[in-house]
Amino acid sequence: MTSWKDYQEKNKDRFLQELLDLLRIPSVSAKSECREDMKRCAEAVKKSLLEAGVDRAEVYNTDGHPIVYGEKIVDPSKPTVLVYGHYDVQPAEPLELWNSPPFEPVVRDGKIYARGSADDKGQFYMHVKALEIMTKTNSLPGNIKFLIEGEEEVGSSNLGKFVRANKELLKADVILISDSSMLSMDTPSIDIGVRGLSYIQVEVTGPNRDLHSGIYGGAVANPILILSKMIASCHDENNRITIPGFYDDVLEASEAERKLMAQAPYDEAAYKHDLGVKELWGEKGYTTNERTGIRPTLELNGIWGGYTGEGSKTVLPSKAFAKISARLVPNQSSEKITAMLLDHFRKIAPASVRVEAEAFHGGEPYITPIDSPAYQAAAKAIQTSFGKNAIPVRGGGSIPICSIMEKELGVKIVFMGFGLDSDNLHSPNEKFDLFNYYKGIETIPYFHKFFAESR
Repeated sequence: MTSWKDYQEKNKDRFLQELLDLLRIPSVSAKSECREDMKRCAEAVKKSLLEAGVDRAEVYNTDGHPIVYGEKIVDPSKPTVLVYGHYDVQPAEPLELWNSPPFEPVVRDGKIYARGSADDKGQFYMHVKALEIMTKTNSLPGNIKFLIEGEEEVGSSNLGKFVRANKELLKADVILISDSSMLSMDTPSIDIGVRGLSYIQVEVTGPNRDLHSGIYGGAVANPILILSKMIASCHDENNRITIPGFYDDVLEASEAERKLMAQAPYDEAAYKHDLGVKELWGEKGYTTNERTGIRPTLELNGIWGGYTGEGSKTVLPSKAFAKISARLVPNQSSEKITAMLLDHFRKIAPASVRVEAEAFHGGEPYITPIDSPAYQAAAKAIQTSFGKNAIPVRGGGSIPICSIMEKELGVKIVFMGFGLDSDNLHSPNEKFDLFNYYKGIETIPYFHKFFAESR
């Protein structure tokens, strides 16, 4: 649509500046000191929706962080698309590894560097600007609702309650999410699923106080050493998870799906070079793309204990801690796996230490059909703007609310992510390419057009 492109070109600088303003708000949901910033960010999202042309926008308070809702209803008889996204971001630490301050966004070499640029402020904001383009050019083909939450990075516990209590408000024909990535801009792709998540913390206690490692070393169990052994025992020589029952419910990918995944371009040398590693690691018998898409994993996210300050201190610590997460695939239950992990670490602890294990948050895996009108509309939209067919792939990340939204609202989800796996999500120097940002804004109106025509 010529009018869409013309409007975007005339306003692209403003579109960028608005996103940069949003990125300046440190909306870190995991940090209590950011609570006021979370509220400020929610209000900013509401304002942006109103300016983009919604008829109604509200900030709903929850027991945690606020939820932002907006809607543009052009005709109740026309199809409705519910756009989901999140304005909360991951903590930016370690700050010393950033090349520029995480909440002072900069554009460098055609990329926006800031926490939240790709995950997920930049991506949900594409939908806000796409709405503006369609409303200002009087070409909105259907109804749009927005559900932008502030707790995705901490498990979305309050969004589930909100969805269950507001089914009529959120009633739609499809849920559209841009919180994922493409293989590349040269090889566009569409995620057909995301993995689930189980997250726990383990605390190991030995003696009742820190001890002199010379006087007590060799006589008293060191909690860090014990915890390290416990964690190491969770994988065998083939890097397969050893926890009894872990794979019992795994839905194995078909040979047809594995062949389809194998069509995706993959350069292992470039992959390793980008990460700065000499060799890759993973479950034997699967390719890299399969390990990050169709297989469950168990990862150590953090471990600490004892003295970690400057210089040396010869101490045998009293405690050691670890944060551990599992990524889950279809048929695995986050509740079941979480209980399994907690029980396993309690059981394998030797008598020389005491173990406390607690659950943090989790979410279910999700798969979307590729034969639905909504998926076909997304594929057609990408083919129209990119001039290439999109490859269906499974994403390795997790969006905890997906399965709950489908269950409660009774509609399917379509993923249209425009980020890249190399965008440093959850890491220092997170980025989002300007090309991707603008390409997303260009592509999204086509989805609405093709989806409305399919109904």
